[in-house]
Amino acid sequence: MSESIPIERIRNVGVMAHIDAGKTTVTERILFFTGKRHKMGEVHDGEAAMDWMIQEQERGITITSAATTTYWRDHRINIIDTPGHVDFTAEVERSLRVLDGTVALFCAVGGVQPQAETVWRQAEKYRVPRIAFVNKMDRAGADFHRVVEEIRVELGANAVPVVIPIGSEGDFQGVVDLVHMKAVYYDDSPQGATIRVEEIPDGLADDARQAAELMIERISEQDDDLMERFLEGEEPEPREVLRAVRKATIDGRFIPVLCGAAFRNKGVRLLLDGIVDYLPSPVDLPPVIGASAESTEELIRDPHDDAPLAALAFKVQADKHMGKLTYVRVYSGVLGAGDRVYNSNREKVQRVGRLFEMHANDREAIEALRTGQVGAVVGLADTRTGDTLCSQDHPILLESIEFPAPVIGVAISPASRDDRDKLAVALQRLAEEDPTFVVRSDVETGEVIISGMGELHLEIILDRLRREFGVEVHADRPQVAYRETVLGAVEHEYRHVKQTGGRGQYAHAIFRVEPTDPGTGFQFEDTITGGRISREYLAALERGIVEEMGEGPYAGFPMVDVKVVVLDGSMHDVDSSEHAFRTCGRMGFREACLKAGLELLEPMMSVEVTAPEDQTGAITGSLCSKRGKVLGMDSKGGATVLTGRVPLAEMFGYASELRNLTSGRGTFTMHFEHYEAVPFSIAEKIVEERRKASS
Repeated sequence: MSESIPIERIRNVGVMAHIDAGKTTVTERILFFTGKRHKMGEVHDGEAAMDWMIQEQERGITITSAATTTYWRDHRINIIDTPGHVDFTAEVERSLRVLDGTVALFCAVGGVQPQAETVWRQAEKYRVPRIAFVNKMDRAGADFHRVVEEIRVELGANAVPVVIPIGSEGDFQGVVDLVHMKAVYYDDSPQGATIRVEEIPDGLADDARQAAELMIERISEQDDDLMERFLEGEEPEPREVLRAVRKATIDGRFIPVLCGAAFRNKGVRLLLDGIVDYLPSPVDLPPVIGASAESTEELIRDPHDDAPLAALAFKVQADKHMGKLTYVRVYSGVLGAGDRVYNSNREKVQRVGRLFEMHANDREAIEALRTGQVGAVVGLADTRTGDTLCSQDHPILLESIEFPAPVIGVAISPASRDDRDKLAVALQRLAEEDPTFVVRSDVETGEVIISGMGELHLEIILDRLRREFGVEVHADRPQVAYRETVLGAVEHEYRHVKQTGGRGQYAHAIFRVEPTDPGTGFQFEDTITGGRISREYLAALERGIVEEMGEGPYAGFPMVDVKVVVLDGSMHDVDSSEHAFRTCGRMGFREACLKAGLELLEPMMSVEVTAPEDQTGAITGSLCSKRGKVLGMDSKGGATVLTGRVPLAEMFGYASELRNLTSGRGTFTMHFEHYEAVPFSIAEKIVEERRKASS
């Protein structure tokens, strides 16, 4: 069937939301109602098709993004179900990079929650058109209009309902379709398969008319033709409203809002209609732009099968049967089984083995991936996440994917000699899969340090080592990924001179070292004139500085947020070399940092705790005792929601503490916010412990 679907009827969409908003349940219902599955799998039973990993089934959460393909109204819909837990935000990041549109889910009780805001910002970064679906309308405390207002205010989105609910909580029966002005009811049978389309009941007629007028007014603001007719009092046809909503949604100027209760099978088919009607096909978006490997020229690839191949590898997955699956999105051209393709990031020609259309962990062999399609490739051993695959005759380099740096680490050691041999291979395969999972060896202690985005992230990694790779390891207490930076600005001169007989070493530089704003990383500039230091040696000087930043002078942690400006210097015709200037950069930068003064930085986490109202005081006291600050307090669905900022070092084991405080009724989420200075007394203890461990 996929062969006969033109590109205009392809939708590449993701489902994104805060944890427990119902993403996987919505995807399961989509697969059922489109005929892809004949039985609905439930997350709580561990039977959801998209949660195929044993760790997902045991915990009832999504850990890895899963892709599938289904069909609705003669349209091919490629769906990626993404995780909601912040520890696995990289899965959302790489999925959004290759999607054409996305469904943003919001809980009708919880509204705009922290991770929902995070993934919304990620979608904005990649300019991905969105539609919103307010789920769990059958839950106690559900409030559709409050959630819509939160989307407008907290996310700054032009969110406008295209449906309104009929009833809510236990009385939620269906929705009013504002485009066609009809009431849509769903039966309450287990399958929820029967829909009744009726006239709008009298009790809802006024509300529906006002909501429809607001929808048409808001969309008229985005469409001159509709605005003219709206001002003249004319009522547009449904097809005209659909066209205008679609255009404004694709342009990112309008967010259509639908609602339902996916677990009760209500509202999902209207959501499918919304995906088809409002979200773009590959040809509705601007053509993909890449860079030339040989010049600064921008290259454009139009979304057509007959254009040169341009595809992006957005995910790598270890597979015990296939070895390595590489997920790709084809932007132009055709990727065929057996083809030889050029990896422009690695500058290597590789051969495509087999191609698959994925359905979570199941796969169906296909002959080719055409423009606009998403699939998996076997045989690309040297391809990593973010690499571009293209034609060797028409090379192009697509924009890669940026991932956040890990904030937590743990030292591990193999349980036995047999495990030692298997551990290195297993860690390499896991690191290839997950760009936010980093493995390094501590030269001083000889330990293997694995780093990730949170405690759950590392817990899953350790579990996979044991189950998938048969490797038993011992793990220490998690370690915080501290950083170092300079306190003030200094100018420093360093001259590297070494004469040992024969050709010597000479490098001389004067530079200024200064702190920059948090999150800016490393900046390198020069004000050299008259060729006093050649470009070649300046590059070597920068490399030396970057090497030294890997282990800061204070406690050996990596350095961040530092700017270096080379003011002057000199070189020798005979004795200067890249090696000499690299050494000059390394040693001179170290001395300059010690002169400027150093401070230790720690990751600060944004924390949201939801608990019964009578536990508010205990939770506030608990967060403050952890050097935390409570920034806000709100009530949602009969519970109190506290937001605050707490150092990651103080949050280990907080899940158990919160359970004890609230008798198991409290929940919390946290995500990395920024790095902040550690109080001096605590920093000195950390440095002392670090020195003892390495001695």
